[in-house]
Amino acid sequence: MAAKPQAILVANIGSTSFKFRLYQMPEERLLAKGAADRIGSPESSWSLQLDSGNKSSGSATFPDYGSAAEFFQTKLIQSGTIESFTQLAAFGFKPVMARDISGCQFMDETVLKAMEFFSPVFPAHNPPYIRAVRDLQNRFPSIPCIGLFETAFYDHVPEHHRRMAVPLRWERDYGVRRYGFHGASHRYVTSRLAEILGHSNLRIISCHLGGSSSIACVRNGVAVDSSWGMTAQSGLPHNNRVGDFDAFALLYVMSQFGLTIEQVASDLSKNGGLKGMSGLDSGDVRDLEAAAAAGNKDAKIALQVFISAVRKYIGQFLVELNGADAIIFTAGIGENNPHLRAEICANMSFCGLELDPAINNNTLAKEAKISTENSKIAVWVIPTNEELVIARAAWQLLHQK
Repeated sequence: MAAKPQAILVANIGSTSFKFRLYQMPEERLLAKGAADRIGSPESSWSLQLDSGNKSSGSATFPDYGSAAEFFQTKLIQSGTIESFTQLAAFGFKPVMARDISGCQFMDETVLKAMEFFSPVFPAHNPPYIRAVRDLQNRFPSIPCIGLFETAFYDHVPEHHRRMAVPLRWERDYGVRRYGFHGASHRYVTSRLAEILGHSNLRIISCHLGGSSSIACVRNGVAVDSSWGMTAQSGLPHNNRVGDFDAFALLYVMSQFGLTIEQVASDLSKNGGLKGMSGLDSGDVRDLEAAAAAGNKDAKIALQVFISAVRKYIGQFLVELNGADAIIFTAGIGENNPHLRAEICANMSFCGLELDPAINNNTLAKEAKISTENSKIAVWVIPTNEELVIARAAWQLLHQK
């Protein structure tokens, strides 16, 4: 009898990119990771790194996501990592949102149609994932495609933290309510802290700060609130997306200055956020910090707005949780920017929070507790691992009875 497939390939899909991590399950050993860019272009670049440390890269042509997957299958066979994709138990995905569907799902046509319903509000996320799943299903029909929706971590948020102050028919007929994203990241870092401390009876404020940012309010491993609204444009100011915004300010600009829906959508999703506030060509915090240091007032204010927004949600969630046992920083900014971490945690003596400056300043992209031993709230840096969370969820779905 042939051995059962024991590997899961987790695919991270962009509008023109295919990135993946290949895990041996249930050991959760990372066998390989790779990436292909410029899918659909005449020439694409690719890279591959094996668990042995061997790296390779080059250029090729990938008409679609399926051709990229076949290319990497060949490379992995040549390297001796796998015999073929028949060793895959599943392809794992991180889809964002679908109408009336969440959790971990086999991505059949019912699920893909539910994702298509929300494509207008997730134009950069849902369509690429739908195309990628169909590409892989066509080329590898025997391998199931499984998605852990970003909304899944928030499936048990109380109703009063889900609803918006809109007419009830908007929620019932149009699906307008608060959802939640970065779910795999918040799930990983909060469960990792519980693993470190040896118990999950924790009140945690999880700060995923990067090109896209969010904060989750977590009690005993379950999300009870978040900074998100309905879409990925909401919550904290993002790299180039607006975050929380007064809807009537939008109506004012459109009616008084003749802007079209397409124009305002582009401005708020591509030219807003830290990029928009700073007036720079980039919303990268590193670029803003360099500009602020050189005397750019708008860049400095943009950073202050971002810090203030993070602190606002931390304060809100301290009230919700009646304090906190820990605050976690993760993702690109959270893991790698000691200065912003210090600014966010400044002047919190009212709740007994104290950072250790030396440890904080020397913690970059590694797991560490950066608060003092006397701090009443522990502050941690925990690098995220969304792909591993997806592999675990897919493996569990395949083996549940």
